Formats: sequence, structure tokens, C-alpha cells
Amino acid sequence: MFSWKDEYSCNVKRVDDQHRELLRIGNTLYEMVRLKKHEDNYDELVRVLNELKEYTIYHFQTEEKLMEEYGYEDLFMHKFEHKSFLKKLEGLELNELDEKQFEVTMDLIVFVANWIEQHILKSDKKYKEFFNSKGIS
Repeated sequence: MFSWKDEYSCNVKRVDDQHRELLRIGNTLYEMVRLKKHEDNYDELVRVLNELKEYTIYHFQTEEKLMEEYGYEDLFMHKFEHKSFLKKLEGLELNELDEKQFEVTMDLIVFVANWIEQHILKSDKKYKEFFNSKGIS
């Protein structure tokens, strides 16, 4: 479900590598639910969700630092999109996750998959040309 596509590339190695890692974490979450949908794997789900949240924060900081450093004009809007995504991750009710593991996790997986694809293909593509014009690779 979460696989790298060449169209995701921003031609900035560290950003592309981080996008690949986010996709890997998303795929781990998806596979866990797909293979163990009738099992209680709350602790493992929480661990992967925390990994996703922590890595997402790290990735967003990387992007925002590059944007600040090179004067990217849409930085404010990009930060807003990042904050919206993190708010969704942080708003996940662990009690609800414990009670309805499959449903809550599948909803989150769909949200993350859509967000990653839309964010990378739209918002990140906007800075691709900007960073490439500055010689960032």
C-alpha cells in the first residue's frame, strides 16, 4: 500500500530518503493490521504509531529548516499543513484504539496514505523546483 513512486521524488536526497522512511513506517502499520486484524496488538500498534509521529516530526523539521534557510515563500502554509497532520496523529484516542484496533487503525492508515500522497505530490512538488533552482540536492 505504501510504496515509493518516482513521481514522489523532490530531487533532494535527504527529503526523498525521509519520505521513503515514512512510507516504510506506514507500510509496517498497514501490514500489521492486515496480517493480525483479529489479534490484540495494541502495544505494537502504539509503538509503530509513536515511531510514525516521532519520525514525522523529524522529517517536518528537516523540510522547514531547509525552507527557512533558503527563504521559501510558502513556508507558512507548508508549516500549517504539517501542524494539521500532527494534530491528527496526536488526537488519536488510545482508549478508542484499544477498543476498536482494526477500525481506528484502518481509518488512520487511509488518512496517512491520502495525506502522504497529496502532500508529497502537491505541496512538496511546489518546493521541488525552488530547491532545485537553488542547487539543493
